[in-house]
Amino acid sequence: MMSGGADGVRIPANLTTKDARLFFVTAFVRSAAAGLTGVAAAIVLGERGLTVAQSGYVIGAGLTGTAVATAIVTAAADRLGRRRTLAVLAVLSACGYAGLATVERFPYLAAVAFVGMVNAMGRDRGAAATIDQAALPAITSAERRTWTFAWYNVVLDAGQTIGSAAAALPLLLGTFGIARASGHAVTFAACAAGLALSAVAYAGVSARVEVVRGGLTGGRVDAATRAIASRLVLLFGLDSLGSGFLNSALLAFWFFERYHLTEAHVAALFAAARLLNALSHLLAAWLARRIGLVHTMVLTHLPSSVFLMLVPLAPGAAGAAALFLAREALVEMDVPTRQSYVMAIVAPEQRTFVSGVTNVTRLAGWAVGPIVAGALMQGIASSTPLLVGGGLKIAYDVLLYVQFRRLRPPEETDTPEP
Repeated sequence: MMSGGADGVRIPANLTTKDARLFFVTAFVRSAAAGLTGVAAAIVLGERGLTVAQSGYVIGAGLTGTAVATAIVTAAADRLGRRRTLAVLAVLSACGYAGLATVERFPYLAAVAFVGMVNAMGRDRGAAATIDQAALPAITSAERRTWTFAWYNVVLDAGQTIGSAAAALPLLLGTFGIARASGHAVTFAACAAGLALSAVAYAGVSARVEVVRGGLTGGRVDAATRAIASRLVLLFGLDSLGSGFLNSALLAFWFFERYHLTEAHVAALFAAARLLNALSHLLAAWLARRIGLVHTMVLTHLPSSVFLMLVPLAPGAAGAAALFLAREALVEMDVPTRQSYVMAIVAPEQRTFVSGVTNVTRLAGWAVGPIVAGALMQGIASSTPLLVGGGLKIAYDVLLYVQFRRLRPPEETDTPEP
């Protein structure tokens, strides 16, 4: 059985299935490690005697390392080889988590966090994900590309959920007489082992994912791609800034403070939100086949922001929670569709560059947003970030539609423009 490749070359379906499985498994491992770190990192660093400021520096060093690695990957991964680069990133990440398991002193922890790209954001959005997004279209057909990205994001969500839950393992190990600090060391060591095995797994990925011909020479990018990337950077910067205002930690704090919910209630609310996020990826792929990628992105993402801006107006906790969950059922539908669309409208040899510059932009927006949002919550009103963040995202949706509604991916070119 054969499958049509994204660039028109037919390849064996069993080859694409094998490659997809390897990408999904390695992405799951990375996401689980990030999910665990997002919950446990600050707690572990505090147990080792670091001050809050020092813990922040270590976490910041990890995110800085992630951004630097993403920038390097953007410029060099295609020339060095995507599989080789992914393996190196996995080894470095394994070293970072091994450092978290064993290192005690602040300066060394900051250094291993930077080199190991230790991700305490809770989500896998780093250099390896940049390459994944560029490589996945090469192992599927144009018609199946969005579905591939949808399942990829479901896998990431599953990894994040399981990793977050695994942060409680030290408590379980404590029932067997294992000290809590040792339990944390065991969980980080398990992350290191999983990432090291991921490095080996990349050897099984076919050469199909590499840029074989027409690649970038001397770092050059064609004018058409630069024009597209420039517009995407501005738009995604606006969107990610809005996301920074609406990060889970601030939203959870808002529900906790506004409605005096217990931690258990907040945890249950966000667990339900993550489940809706995962299901929405698959719904997005189904909808995109019927109305197109850009329409799916805008017509689901824009209403989600409206729901969020209505949350502060709800008369009680139940109404606010319902509006929040309605938002969560829609807000992630633009993720697989956006990834699929961006990779479809640029040439295969330009995908790593575009994936990289847009991911670096998102990292910057996520970093800046919480700082401003925290100041607004303290200085104006606790609900201000919901209104500002929602407004920024609506502006992003409108501008995205205006800029890109006529630039359609290959699988939609035979469909009349509505």
